[in-house]
Amino acid sequence: MVFAAPGEALARAEEVLGDRPAPLHASVAHQVIGIWQRDFGDMRLALSHLRRARAWAARADSAEREADVLATLGVALVHAGRTRQGMDALGRGVERGTGHTRARVLFRRAYSWWVLGHHKEALEDVRRAIPVLRQAEDVIWTARALTLRATVHLALGSVERANADFTAAEALWDTTGQEHDKADAVESRGLAAFRAGDVPAALRLLDEAEERYAKLGTPTFMLDIRRCEVLMAAGLAAEALAEADAALRALDGIGGQSTRKAELLLAAARAARLAGEPQTAIARAALAVRLFAGQRRTWWETHARLVLIGARHAAGRGSGRLVADAAAVAERLAALGAPAAPEASLLAGRIALDLGWTADAERHLAVAARSRRGGPPLARMTGWAAQALRAQSAGSARGVLEACRRGLDVLDDHRMTLGASELRARATAQGAELAALAQRASLVSGGPRRLLVWSERWRATALSAPPTRPPADPALLSGMTAYREIAARAEEARMEGRPVPALEREQRRLEREIRSRTLHMRGEAPDDGDRFDVGRLLARLGDNDDGQLVELAVLDGRVQVLLCGQGRVRRFEAGLLAAAETEAEHVQAGLRRLAHPGAQARLPVVEAAGRRLEELLLGPAAAHLGDGPVVIVPPGRLHRVPWALLPSLRERVLSVSPSASSWLRAKETAPPPGGRQVLVRGPGLATGGAEVPELADRYGGATVLEYDDATVPRVLRELDGAGLAHIAAHGAFRADGPLFSSLRMADGPLIVHDFERLDRSPYRIILSCCDTARFATVGADELLGLVTALLPLGTAGVVACSAPVNDAAVVPLMVALHEALGTGLSLAEALRDARAGLPADALHRATGWAFTAFGAA
Repeated sequence: MVFAAPGEALARAEEVLGDRPAPLHASVAHQVIGIWQRDFGDMRLALSHLRRARAWAARADSAEREADVLATLGVALVHAGRTRQGMDALGRGVERGTGHTRARVLFRRAYSWWVLGHHKEALEDVRRAIPVLRQAEDVIWTARALTLRATVHLALGSVERANADFTAAEALWDTTGQEHDKADAVESRGLAAFRAGDVPAALRLLDEAEERYAKLGTPTFMLDIRRCEVLMAAGLAAEALAEADAALRALDGIGGQSTRKAELLLAAARAARLAGEPQTAIARAALAVRLFAGQRRTWWETHARLVLIGARHAAGRGSGRLVADAAAVAERLAALGAPAAPEASLLAGRIALDLGWTADAERHLAVAARSRRGGPPLARMTGWAAQALRAQSAGSARGVLEACRRGLDVLDDHRMTLGASELRARATAQGAELAALAQRASLVSGGPRRLLVWSERWRATALSAPPTRPPADPALLSGMTAYREIAARAEEARMEGRPVPALEREQRRLEREIRSRTLHMRGEAPDDGDRFDVGRLLARLGDNDDGQLVELAVLDGRVQVLLCGQGRVRRFEAGLLAAAETEAEHVQAGLRRLAHPGAQARLPVVEAAGRRLEELLLGPAAAHLGDGPVVIVPPGRLHRVPWALLPSLRERVLSVSPSASSWLRAKETAPPPGGRQVLVRGPGLATGGAEVPELADRYGGATVLEYDDATVPRVLRELDGAGLAHIAAHGAFRADGPLFSSLRMADGPLIVHDFERLDRSPYRIILSCCDTARFATVGADELLGLVTALLPLGTAGVVACSAPVNDAAVVPLMVALHEALGTGLSLAEALRDARAGLPADALHRATGWAFTAFGAA
């Protein structure tokens, strides 16, 4: 009962002890309390009760009872970090027990071997236990033993064997009332899904297990560790670090298991390393190494040493000693049969390359490269990264490009199993090194065309296919409705000056629930293999009145300008990316000031910053742009640049695209039949959305949604498949959760997750509000925000704003923009003409610069 209904079991055990029980019953009661404290509470209390349980068993003169208690005590001692004492107790339990009892003790010793990382010994004990447990028709313990054997198989990389045991165990659990063990089975299936490379299924199953544990009121430290592992693989390293640290605080708060603390520290160290916090990773990993060593857990200690070495390397501490340490860890992991062995060999090879030790590097990289032929996607990625480094060291540009191509193909296949746009975007971080290696090799050996191809190969790939449409999940739909209601109430309370902490807590809870459910979505769209074609791009640009496309690649911190047009690709070298980012922030600050009347004196300062930005971003290429339209394809980190401020771009037709491929798709997207116009006016605008009535008169039969009609469900229904949409509403960008960036409607926020429910977003959409063109940069070079949510869903052109603007100055700009559209111009052409028609004062000029045309419509 202690696992099926832990609270009730604890109460019943305490009740038994209160009635002066016989020695046998007292032993059972103390053992139950000891198990509860061991797994859900204070280890010191657990050991105290289990020692009393053993003493009462001896008084009862029951060898079987004593064997059973010794097994429970042994597991507790192992979890407390007293490994030798724990294994001694388990050994005595095996000697004293017979038959069925002995099989249960063998199972618990197998579990302890698994905790310690001794997988061969664990398999041997559990294999001896299972036939006896089956013969005794002990369903619960047989299911536990099968679950354990599956978990050991997973640790050794045997996914198929693990799945067979999990399936058999689950069939047995269905016949019992063991709710805790059932939750554990769901958790284990989540781990198996992760090992098989199915991240969405893993997240869904782990979340389900967490819900089951919550109903039982039991802590979930093992699940926390596994969830951190999955989050890291999904590119959510910072989130994994926060979860691991929170679990560590909770574990310390109850005086919990020392073994779990060490494992949580290891998870935190891994997450910190991936999140770019090497010093945090070093601190966590060093403590984990000490704990594992004290617990005599060689398997775990070796993995912690791997993370520690990697973190030291990331912190710039390369040395011959570090190479030797990484090589020793690789050998030890290989001897233990650990799937992480190739990762250690790759690390040894990297450090050796940094030191110029090419022979040593080749030896280690050759070992790591073997993993490219099989196993989970990320293991194959490790192998291809090693192969690419080998080729680079040997001076073979062709070998580098081939290895990078194969490795990124593996990652493409993995990404397309992910349904959520956030996960697709973040997963690209795994390919950043391969993409950079290929770009360097192509720059050296292939000229501008090849550099363009590789710049495109890993740019804005999350936009290459629409995200999986969220399912018609009643819980998800009701959660989003509740989220809108709570967010609207919180906004209303803020405007009235009332406190909102309770509403904000509920809003954050609903956000977590919505995000969690969307991350469970599995990808449906296969990679169609439509690779970027330079010739196709140049032909399209030739059709575009001799337009030019400017793709900015970044190699070793410097901007490389690839100027595409007139049948050729040319390369120019510009300034440092870091300097350009700093200058872009100064420009944004300047535009914020110019949005307020009376800031005319700041105009020359902002214009001077624009000139410096042009020199850093375009360099000598600015003199070769010609007179035609220009498409800018910037790296993600430059998404906040107001491109129209740059002198050479100020008077021309200008559009921005996340990638050349994305621009081509937009160019070839046909408008929907009918060309419906939808005009939306949200609440609370300083001008009241004054351009909307004027536009309604201009378009005649347009659908106008305003006041109480501008609700999220109604707006989404009208936007779906529209030819042109204009939305005047307050925009809010969420850097901490970009897919919760929103437009304020009458019933609450219209968020990015809502747009992803559209069958087809509007062909053209104009967002006449602040911050709608702001994005979060994630993964290798991906952007998450309102605009990037629309582009894969059928939108070919967007006009949006990257800075705060003056509401009153926006109205004439928008009216002029629609007047120009009425003459048959594209969004980029219409925006250029609308800017030119504005008054020449600083307020209106800054407003024009803040808006950008995205796409090609």
